[in-house]
Amino acid sequence: MFEGNSALGFAMVLAIILFSTKVLGLVFRKIGLPQVLGFIIAGILIGPAIFGMCGVSLIGFEGADYKAFIVLPVSGEYSNALDIFAKVGVLLLMFSAGMETDLKAIKETGACASLIALCGVIVPMALGFLVSLPFGNIGLGFASEVNIFRSIFIGTILTATSVAITVSVLKELGKINTKLGTTIVSAAIIDDVIGIVVLSVVTGIAKGKANVAENLNAFDAFKTTIYGTIIMIIAFFVFAIACGFVISKGFRWMDRRWPQTHRIPVFSLAVCFGYSWIAEEVFGVADITGAFLAGVILSTAHRASVYADKKVEVATYSVFAPVFFANIGISSIHFEGLDPAILLFAFVAVLAGLAGKIVGCGGVCKAFGYNWKESAIGGVGMMARGEVALIVTTTVTGAGLGAYSLGSEFMIMTVFLILISSILTPVLLKVMYSRLPADSGGADSSSDSGADGSADGSGGNGTPENANAPAAARAGSDSAESGTADGNADGG
Repeated sequence: MFEGNSALGFAMVLAIILFSTKVLGLVFRKIGLPQVLGFIIAGILIGPAIFGMCGVSLIGFEGADYKAFIVLPVSGEYSNALDIFAKVGVLLLMFSAGMETDLKAIKETGACASLIALCGVIVPMALGFLVSLPFGNIGLGFASEVNIFRSIFIGTILTATSVAITVSVLKELGKINTKLGTTIVSAAIIDDVIGIVVLSVVTGIAKGKANVAENLNAFDAFKTTIYGTIIMIIAFFVFAIACGFVISKGFRWMDRRWPQTHRIPVFSLAVCFGYSWIAEEVFGVADITGAFLAGVILSTAHRASVYADKKVEVATYSVFAPVFFANIGISSIHFEGLDPAILLFAFVAVLAGLAGKIVGCGGVCKAFGYNWKESAIGGVGMMARGEVALIVTTTVTGAGLGAYSLGSEFMIMTVFLILISSILTPVLLKVMYSRLPADSGGADSSSDSGADGSADGSGGNGTPENANAPAAARAGSDSAESGTADGNADGG
């Protein structure tokens, strides 16, 4: 056994994770599934989830009854280097997603995409909460305030949407630039923004209640109240946007003065980590909200954000993102002693999550004049889940929420949701579009239908070049490998 929390020990942990995630990621991409599923499966295989039950594990934890090649400590939140590295990974993923958010495109999509996104959050969240109520035996239901919050967290997990698979299929079918295709992509982006706000509110309130019994000063005690939490969330957004005007102007100036130099991505990372810390530690808002909002602010300095994103994604998708997703399989998924009720609930919750998107988003499409078949396509197009669902699940299962947090066993539900939606979405979209008349689906909004715009380095799953696709959807793709530093950098 070797110590995994030392410098060289952790270097070996990284070597094992990066090799296994790359191999499994390529396999899953080859069969047309998201690479993040391959990353999680890699974590399960090198961690104790399966082989630990046989008495051995490649990477394990102290105090366990199996033998591990590399041992990590388990006490406390972010107590080992792997957890800290994974936390940096999730912040970078949300930061990149924010930088690729096109505020102008969102503004131009109008009420239809906004209402689709809103109902795509409300309906799955409501269904997730409702199907949780009968499962009081696994810590959900309405037996106590803690259980109610956990049920709300289940609904929050189901709100996330991943548009990468949908965009890939729409490109393949030549429908990406149609009215319906553009509406689906824009709605997915707005869906993510609304989902992050909802996550901030519910986790902020739960965190305040979890800390209420502690010996707090007056300011921290104020943040534990419901009205205090809401005020602090609003205050953070006001603060972030006000500072954002200055930051955006600063990056525009830097881009004019020193275009495409290393200082731009370096300063952008400083903004990302600074916003994350301020959000969590000062305002009590989820740190991923701070990272995402930092990215959105930088996106307003378009040329600088494109260059920064290009540089940041090399480290994010080559190292940090694989570690984050593998850590889910290593630390959060356990099969030994798993309650069968968890598996039953996971099945019911997945059905609720899929139905919620189809009914909520498809219903709004019908209300805006699309026919039934087009409305069904709109609902199915919003059905896929991916990285954001995993990030939300990681947040609501975190130790920072105390007794209100979900158990790590609920991560299985999210993995199932991603797997099933990733298989069904492309199949259903192709079948539904094949049954539409040739002139249906909305007029082409561009002379180029996008049929030849195949995803770069995406294989079967696809990594869309469309700027509207969230950056987190590209986690682990080989596109990052081509983004190495070029000769325009100033060396710091």
